[in-house]
Amino acid sequence: MDSDDFDTALLSAAMTQAEERGWASVSLLDAARAAGLSFAETRTRFPFRGSLLLRLGRIADDSALADDTTTGSARERLFDLLMRRLDVFQLYRNGIKSVLHALPFDPPMALLLGGATFESMRWMADAAGITVTGLGGVLRVNMVVGIWTHTLRAWEKDDSADMGSTMAALDQALDKAARFNLFPADAGQSEGDLPDLDFPEAEFTFAPTTENHAFDEKHDA
Repeated sequence: MDSDDFDTALLSAAMTQAEERGWASVSLLDAARAAGLSFAETRTRFPFRGSLLLRLGRIADDSALADDTTTGSARERLFDLLMRRLDVFQLYRNGIKSVLHALPFDPPMALLLGGATFESMRWMADAAGITVTGLGGVLRVNMVVGIWTHTLRAWEKDDSADMGSTMAALDQALDKAARFNLFPADAGQSEGDLPDLDFPEAEFTFAPTTENHAFDEKHDA
């Protein structure tokens, strides 16, 4: 079994546990036992539970970035990238929802995943053709984090097979971002004038990093 298969097997077992008994009760060793995996390798690859969530975020990032992102407008590319990430989340839907519900009661984990989210969204923005360097770049990445957060909240409530309301929420957020000159085609506003997107307030962010891991979401109070 290669490392990717190992990680996928452990992740599936852990997400099943999260769905059945809540994220707070998930044990990496129990997940390894259920998946028939080596305890020693589990300990080496995933030293703490949060590293499994970071790995899930990285898998989602890798899936989003796997295809060519040079065609279409920046808005269209960002839409596709974020939906590809959600396609991965959809595979573990109930387990991830359990994690999101637990985050308000685990501030250190929420902080860890919040930082990972920013890095993940920086990759998504860069791949879409949005400038991410300088002060303006930081503001743009924060806008993309807002778009992701808004969409993830909609996804959490969307029980449809085609994620129709999730896509509608993403479209709405992208339209709003376009009015704030997020995309290159909307250029004409100086970096210092870039405003924050006025999305509803959120407490936590849940997403991935650029190292060996990644994952993201801000959750309503």
